[in-house]
Amino acid sequence: MYLRDTIAAISTPVGEGGIGIVRISGPASLPIARDIFQAKSSGGLKSHRFSYGSVLDPASGALLDEAMLVFMKAPNSYTREDVVEIQCHGGALVVSRILSLVVSAGARLAAPGEFTKRAFLNGRIDLVQAEAVMDVISSRTDAALCLAQHQREGLLSRRIAVVKDGILYALAYVEALIDFPEEDIDVAVDTDVLGRVSPAVAELDALIDGFDAGKVLRDGVSVMIAGKPNVGKSSLLNTLLKENRAIVTAVPGTTRDLIEEVVNINGLPVKLLDTAGIRDSDDLVEKEGVRLSLARIPVADLVLFVVDASTAFTVEDEAILQAIGGKCLIVVLNKSDLPRAIELPVGLTAQTVAISAFDGSGIPELRDAIAAAFMHGAAIDGREYVAVSRARHRDALLKARESLRSFVANLSAGVNMELLPIDLRDALNAVGEVTGETTVDDVLDRIFSSFCIGK
Repeated sequence: MYLRDTIAAISTPVGEGGIGIVRISGPASLPIARDIFQAKSSGGLKSHRFSYGSVLDPASGALLDEAMLVFMKAPNSYTREDVVEIQCHGGALVVSRILSLVVSAGARLAAPGEFTKRAFLNGRIDLVQAEAVMDVISSRTDAALCLAQHQREGLLSRRIAVVKDGILYALAYVEALIDFPEEDIDVAVDTDVLGRVSPAVAELDALIDGFDAGKVLRDGVSVMIAGKPNVGKSSLLNTLLKENRAIVTAVPGTTRDLIEEVVNINGLPVKLLDTAGIRDSDDLVEKEGVRLSLARIPVADLVLFVVDASTAFTVEDEAILQAIGGKCLIVVLNKSDLPRAIELPVGLTAQTVAISAFDGSGIPELRDAIAAAFMHGAAIDGREYVAVSRARHRDALLKARESLRSFVANLSAGVNMELLPIDLRDALNAVGEVTGETTVDDVLDRIFSSFCIGK
């Protein structure tokens, strides 16, 4: 990347809209703006002040659109470079024509995520905050958005900084003992160094332990509704969605295809999958639906095994239970508004929730059980809630923790003092991979290539 060139892109979604935005960043931003934009008032373009005017083709003088333009002088901008944003009417043609003018005036088209990458390279944000920008854009629930905003604001980075400070203190202390053996330095290494390393390890433990909850908030989970025909699977789907998405009839085998919908369950993005009732059938279409249902069981994160609580547990129910196998499972006892007749198998230890898709009883408890299966009690509604949500972060923190544990073990075993800094430097490098201080270029390219163009 050439940080001294000027980049440009359309920063609003493709299609028609009320406003379209063309963003420019780099040293030629202001000259380009002056070349194609004619303000209605005198006084020039002032930083962080909107100017109303016309976008003109410099070659012909033709009017492209009336627009608002804002200039943000470095370093007080998103990228810490001179930035110009042109806000015009949101038609696809007019926005693309303005972008073409900007490129003709000296800018080049930005790569995906290049504005945010420049913000990172110019030190405005670290890599955790940069990745969180995309998570903010793609959040599907309030809880996921809250987590992403906390990461973008630097809450996760500050917790990682605590770990880094502990490692740096230990490294400086040990290296001082090695480099200046003649100096009068307190040699109570076990007390002083472990007093800083132990809290760092504890913080790493907490961050790593929170990964599962953070990941499901960011990525969501897949929950499959399984059971034999007419136990109320489609009714349950409709109840959780609060809309009539699936057809419900008294005819067994009504659902023959897979129905997928995303729903917010206690802040967790959940992809619900309603399946064909699993049973033996001579109907070719229903048979294919059953095959698809069985094929999706292994890839579901959680299975809601729905049974009719008003009838006995049947051979068909047992066959479905066997097909589910060792998957994470909640047994849903539907039709609890009717007299209960079911007796579950003695060896079945899965959590059970009694509901009625007919009158809605038990649905709040089922929602709580689904969320608890993934969140493990994490207080996702807290204003200070922060968690690791990317595998890249978790893997780097695992390496850091392993290196610190190795350091503590070697220190306790009386290993030669000159060997102790190795583990500390490895831990420091691993922590730096998270925030981008020691991340290699190809990893950076891969991260930012997943961004949308214009961000």
